[in-house]
Amino acid sequence: MNHWIEHLATLGARFTPDSPTHVDDFGRVLATADLTQGFVAAVTDLGLIGIAGDDAATFLHNQLTNDVEHLGTLEARLAGYCTPKGRLQATFLMWRDAESIYLQVPRAIQAPLQKRLSMFVLRAKAKLRDATDDHRYAAVLGLGGAAAGDALRTHVGALPAAPYAKIDGDCGTVIRVADAFGHPRYLWLTSADAAIAALPALRATLALGGSAAWQLASIHAGVPQIGPGTQEQFVPQMVNYELLGGVNFKKGCYPGQEIVARSQYLGKLKRRTALATLADAAARPGDEVYSVSDPDQPSGMIVNVAPNGAGGADALVEIKLAALDDDVRHASAGGTPLTFLPLPYALDALDV
Repeated sequence: MNHWIEHLATLGARFTPDSPTHVDDFGRVLATADLTQGFVAAVTDLGLIGIAGDDAATFLHNQLTNDVEHLGTLEARLAGYCTPKGRLQATFLMWRDAESIYLQVPRAIQAPLQKRLSMFVLRAKAKLRDATDDHRYAAVLGLGGAAAGDALRTHVGALPAAPYAKIDGDCGTVIRVADAFGHPRYLWLTSADAAIAALPALRATLALGGSAAWQLASIHAGVPQIGPGTQEQFVPQMVNYELLGGVNFKKGCYPGQEIVARSQYLGKLKRRTALATLADAAARPGDEVYSVSDPDQPSGMIVNVAPNGAGGADALVEIKLAALDDDVRHASAGGTPLTFLPLPYALDALDV
């Protein structure tokens, strides 16, 4: 078992019987106030695929929705992997170093996804491996909120100045991701020993959470993550992926590229992903939502959801734009109401 995971157990986290790599949130769900003021989250539900070889960038460039060939070592990018029909099988945070390109993805879908990508390597000089437990990336801490920058700087020195900038150093890798609640968020990937040494000081000034807290922050940043319940459900625009820089419409072909491009310019159904809160903490990704004015067919689907510390959950919901002004309910037209909240970026009406 990962040394980092073992340490988390000593902080009061518990292992679920069916997944020795999953750790709960230390008995406490963080609220949005915690995320705004400052938090540190032990992120244990994300895995890492490493791709190395002379043709690694070219291979991935031909498979993913974003530009990989021009990905620099001081940046990270979002990218998607689509079916030939343009539906997302996965979304990644992607970066590179001198040796490999890395794709961060939910552990729940990593193994089959890595196997599928490997099938298309063919004669390319590229090799995929599970890099989740690599020494330098063995521990993942997510930080955000007003107090997070100063707390993290004490351990790593300089911080990336803009979203999706990256800094590598003796302390590991720090990636600034999309802001939430008006404050920067950071992913710190480092060795288990370095994270264990830093965590007591971080806990002294920041609220401590786990994977659900990081998911909640990502939801409020408006950044979707495709997982087991939502694979092959959405073209990228349905989850605002091109608004987040996850789709490059000028790059060459990749699986589903023609449909993604057609959806951008010639689509018919107006759909986007919105931020919502609901009182039902049992909501799950893949659950459908219904408009009371049109109860016989779903108007959308939950993409991501996390407990919000108020007894309910906050969610990213893919939905018909026309339904945003309606009374929308979870699971059925008689279900728990959804209240829509503003995203940190503008939603333009796009026919997809």
